[in-house]
Parts: sequence; C-alpha cells; structure tokens
Amino acid sequence: MAARGLFVILLGAGLGLGGCMQSTMEPASEANLTVRDKKLLASAPYEKATIPEPFKRHIVTYHRKETPGSIVVDSDARYLYYVLDGGKAIRYGVTVGEEALAFAGVAKIGRKAEWPTWTPTADIKRRMDVPNFVGPGPQNPMGARALYLFEGNKDTLYRIHGTNQPEYIGQAISSGCIRMTNEDVIDLYNRVKPGAVVVVLAPKQGDSPFNPRVASRGGLFN
Repeated sequence: MAARGLFVILLGAGLGLGGCMQSTMEPASEANLTVRDKKLLASAPYEKATIPEPFKRHIVTYHRKETPGSIVVDSDARYLYYVLDGGKAIRYGVTVGEEALAFAGVAKIGRKAEWPTWTPTADIKRRMDVPNFVGPGPQNPMGARALYLFEGNKDTLYRIHGTNQPEYIGQAISSGCIRMTNEDVIDLYNRVKPGAVVVVLAPKQGDSPFNPRVASRGGLFN
C-alpha cells in the first residue's frame, strides 16, 4: 500500500508539472463544423476512436511565458497547447513524429487550409508505399484542416493537421507532423491566426517528466 501511495503522489506531481492540475473539460461543439465538415466526417472511412481521457481537450493552468495565441507542442507528453490569457491554455492530445523524424524549434503558421490535399514528399515515398497525390476528404491523411509551419518564408514541410487514424492519438508514429483528431484540429484552426508562433519543444525539453504513453502501457489509462 505504501508503494502504491508513493506512486500516486509521484503521478500527481508529474501531472501537475504538465499543466493538468484543476483542468476542465472543453467539450467538442458541432457549432465549429461547417456543412461540408458534417457531410465529410459522417462518411469517414474509419471507426470513431475512443480517445483516452488525458488526451481529450481540456482547459488547463499554464505557466510558460509564450504570448497568448501561440502554439506549444510538448512532443514527449503528446500534447499541443494553445496559449490563452490569464495563465491558461487549451491542451489537445496529439500524435507526434517518430524521434528521428520529428521537428523541433520555433516556426510560424505560414498558411492554413480546410480539407487540404496531400502530396507526399520524396522522403515519405521512399519509406512508404503511398500515392503521388491524395485529394481532399476524410480518407486523406491530412484530415479536415492543416496548419503549415514556416521558418521565415521557407516552408519547413511540417504541418499540424487532422488525421484519418484517430486511434493513434497519444503515440509517436507519424512522419514528423503533428496529428490531431479532426474535431480538435477544426477547433484549433478556428482559433489560431496566420503568423502565430509555434514552439515545438525538443525531446526532454517539456515541462513534465511524465509520459502518458509509457503509463498507458502499464494499464493506467486503459
């Protein structure tokens, strides 16, 4: 019992460092969805995934110093934060890139797109059997929205976008881009402005040493 109590205390401390203390659920709203969104999402070629509670959308206490309207990605914890006023942020669960493929650094939102097309890079085509082009729609790996990350005027080729594999939220399997559920990326898209700063933290640079993926392997969030 003593060991279990210590585990609970350490878990609470880790969650607190990650901005989870006193979090409040931000429910998804269909008010964010266009007629096109509702039609395409209704015919999505994948089953609706059950997102574990830690990776659902929450409003959390946030102590970093980024300007409201900025985006911060904690790849280790599989979280994306949209910074609000008053020491708060909206925290979304995400899928991040595998370690060798992940982007880290400071960029900006160079452009935004609704139901984007997808043209795989030469590197992706070398590693995966994918078509040369995929048109917009729920079958597209880019999902319902895309935010394109630029450094200066140069496209980094990294994106924050939706997904046709929502079951992987909370994992590190993508080709470097940040994936969100389509409902969450629509919510973020409606909030973020072109030119907004995006900070993608390097490994071990996040606020929390707690890794939800590791915990989930032990059954904590099952």
